Amino acid sequence: MTDERERRPETPAEADGTTGLFTALGKMLKRLRERKGLTQKEFGQLVGYGPDAISAMERGVRLIRPEVLEQADGLLDAGGMLKDAIPEVREAMGRVRTRHPEWYRGYAALEAEAVELHHYSSHALHGLLQTEAHAHAVFAKRRPLLSQETIDKRVVDRLSRQQIFERWPAPLVSYVIEEVVLDRPIGGREVHTGQLERLLRVSAMRNIEIQVMPTGVEEHPNMDGAFNLLSPKKHGQVAYTEIQGYPRLITDSDEVRQIVDRYGIMRAVALSPRETQRLIEKKLEQL
Repeated sequence: MTDERERRPETPAEADGTTGLFTALGKMLKRLRERKGLTQKEFGQLVGYGPDAISAMERGVRLIRPEVLEQADGLLDAGGMLKDAIPEVREAMGRVRTRHPEWYRGYAALEAEAVELHHYSSHALHGLLQTEAHAHAVFAKRRPLLSQETIDKRVVDRLSRQQIFERWPAPLVSYVIEEVVLDRPIGGREVHTGQLERLLRVSAMRNIEIQVMPTGVEEHPNMDGAFNLLSPKKHGQVAYTEIQGYPRLITDSDEVRQIVDRYGIMRAVALSPRETQRLIEKKLEQL
């Protein structure tokens, strides 16, 4: 039974009645891929997605965008079957809306339309960066314990938010991540390996920069915890923090400016995006 305190929403497809469409398309995509002899990783490389995203599409928990169907139809010799579904997919996408807990919906709405997103992670990877397996491990170990149904819904909600990376025009996104976050093997070695590999894939995207704050840095401008900075369309920049389950959306311009200043200093002190990629590659080799 779902924990009533969580008040967890449906997935986007559940909320708008498109579950059957995306579940059926996902099964079809998986059958065609396997018939072609491609792994999820191999197929993902052909269409520009990671294996975790392909897995989510095939299970119907992530929307399959029209351009993916267009590419997949030819790559998998679908004979027009996938292309024929594009009009229905476009119609469904027009009705899809991400549903989140009441206390989170204000931030989620701003995140979905933001033209710039900047994040500082002090002890955990930001949700937009997490693999499905990593997210599941995080929620499964949370205290107090969550029901399995709640865990599954939270994982789906988190994956659905990652579609912001696929939007065009693409938002500008940056991350400053404490090095210790990369060293904590959430979910075990295999899950951790997949997570570091995802970070490398995401860091290769043109609109995203990831920087690591080395543990050995002697001076730090922000010891107050993680935060997000968003620049929504037609709205001033805002900040968001969440500590011990207490969320706070900061709109006061002076408070936001102070956080922006700290973030700028952190980016200057942290490793460059290229140095960060090399560090992640080194950590992968050591696993």
